[in-house]
Amino acid sequence: MDEALVKYLKQSATYKISSQILRVLSNFISMLGKIVHLSFRMLKCMFQGGVTRKELIYQCDRFGVSSLPITLSIVGMTSIIVASQVALEMVKQGGGNFVGMLMTILIVREVGAIMSGFAITSMIGSSLASELATMRVTEQIDAIDVLGVDSIGYLFVPRVLSGIIMMPIIVIIASIFGVLLGALTAKMFAGLTYIAYFDSAWLGLFMKDLWVSLLKSSVFGGTIALISCSCGFYASGGAKGVGIATTNAVVWSFISIVVWDMIFAIIFFF
Repeated sequence: MDEALVKYLKQSATYKISSQILRVLSNFISMLGKIVHLSFRMLKCMFQGGVTRKELIYQCDRFGVSSLPITLSIVGMTSIIVASQVALEMVKQGGGNFVGMLMTILIVREVGAIMSGFAITSMIGSSLASELATMRVTEQIDAIDVLGVDSIGYLFVPRVLSGIIMMPIIVIIASIFGVLLGALTAKMFAGLTYIAYFDSAWLGLFMKDLWVSLLKSSVFGGTIALISCSCGFYASGGAKGVGIATTNAVVWSFISIVVWDMIFAIIFFF
């Protein structure tokens, strides 16, 4: 009777969902430990000068220039959506003089960094994970180690450094683009003049907001690159393993961006 009950429970949807959640959580904790271990090895390589300038420049171009169009598209469309919803209502309520301030604070503090992080994860993070995962399952990483080259220094350091360096630049460009599109949208939907928009844009914006945004975006970039490379580095199981590694890299990067953003909000704005 007990065996029948256990068999029945294992066939239930509750058991299957709980098992899946526990499996994902276990995999995440295991990968988190591996990422921490790789981080220390990567820092050691950085201090020992284990990165070539040519490779770093190539990865910076890949991380920044290649991803800029999709980043601008996502941040720009988000700014248009928000401005079209907010500007008209604020003008109706007599708050038109504060539309620019609201949009600028929103884009600089949150939208610019988060949406850029999501765009980078979708395009660059998935690419990094699939690239290293393919190298792992085809034993190219093993060949690098056999040749006496530190695979962490060769594969991780230039990619993570490019994320740390280029992400703030991307966020600056995307934020400026978003603020300008917000002004255009407010003009089209609510008839708000550009002078009124930009006069109020600086009322609630301080240097603290800019520095926090740059610091946050740098952390986002390094985290995305580190998680994506780690997922690809530990891939196994052929083509299926490459797909799993890429999926895990994207999902965990999204989660890490939200968690980091919450931490920064608690530290600097509460």
